[in-house]
Amino acid sequence: TGPVNQLLYDGLQVLQHRGQDAAGIATAEGGRFHMHKGPGLVRDVFRTRNMRNLVGNWGIAHCRYPTAGSAYNAAESQPFYVNSPFGLMLAHNGNLTNSDQLKQDMFLQDLRHMNTNSDSEVLLNVLAHELQVASQNRYQVDPETIFRAVSGVHRRVRGAYAVVAMIAGYGLLAFRDPFGIRPLVIGRNDTEHGPEYLVASESVALDTLGFRMLRDVEPGEAI
Repeated sequence: TGPVNQLLYDGLQVLQHRGQDAAGIATAEGGRFHMHKGPGLVRDVFRTRNMRNLVGNWGIAHCRYPTAGSAYNAAESQPFYVNSPFGLMLAHNGNLTNSDQLKQDMFLQDLRHMNTNSDSEVLLNVLAHELQVASQNRYQVDPETIFRAVSGVHRRVRGAYAVVAMIAGYGLLAFRDPFGIRPLVIGRNDTEHGPEYLVASESVALDTLGFRMLRDVEPGEAI
């Protein structure tokens, strides 16, 4: 498949109504992540030079609306990145109801520090910790390990969340909270190079980008 940056940009334009406060795109090429994000509308955040640096054929994107934290803090725009384990990039829609407790628990028990007031950063660090536990510090990842880690996230996190995440050297992960409060759909596009998959918060993104809607991501499911 070809470069994904323009596809993600076009998808954000279609989903701009989901949030006008900030936007971000992260892509992956080989073992490296590339990211650009900032406050404002999609068309204002991404210039030609930014798009040129977003190389790679898979990635995630997000446009932010005011949830936890400050809508005016550029550091709270998504995606968020943490380098251990494996290298993780995450974007999420929703609100966590036990974010403060999780932040305290992670600082005291998991030895993880939060740098913003965003509950997306909390969610990323919970996922990172659960991945580390599930892999038993062997620093290798397979589907069973990932799904075990997501089950750990479901056990600890309360509230609404629909998540897309990138795991360096492995691939894309998407999951919803067990109650399916926030929407998440998956679509497919068959090309001459093989199938492409797209996960989005609304099916309008699939339609606009030429993907066929497969189904909703089920509540509590990880793919």
